Amino acid sequence: MANDEIVVLVTVPSAEEGGRIAEAIVGERLAACVNIVGPIRSVYRWEGKIARDEEHLLIVKTTGARYVALEARLLELHPYDVPEVVALPIRAGSAAYLAWIRGETS
Repeated sequence: MANDEIVVLVTVPSAEEGGRIAEAIVGERLAACVNIVGPIRSVYRWEGKIARDEEHLLIVKTTGARYVALEARLLELHPYDVPEVVALPIRAGSAAYLAWIRGETS
């Protein structure tokens, strides 16, 4: 990924688990900020069946340059076999906020 700012979405089974992951990745400068939203209701297909779970959503702000390391760390920390880790570009935003993301992840 390029050096532009991104948002990474990650679902977790609880607010406590989200807090543990958020503290680690912000502390390691892999993310500038993590919002923990929820609970949310997830409906998805898993192992051939429809599953329904209450989860929490992490909204992670970082840079494309940090994505590979962030993904690897998320896979280490996450309790799921196949966690959701989806990166979305930030197409526009406050110049000061985007600069802050870059500064906190470098």
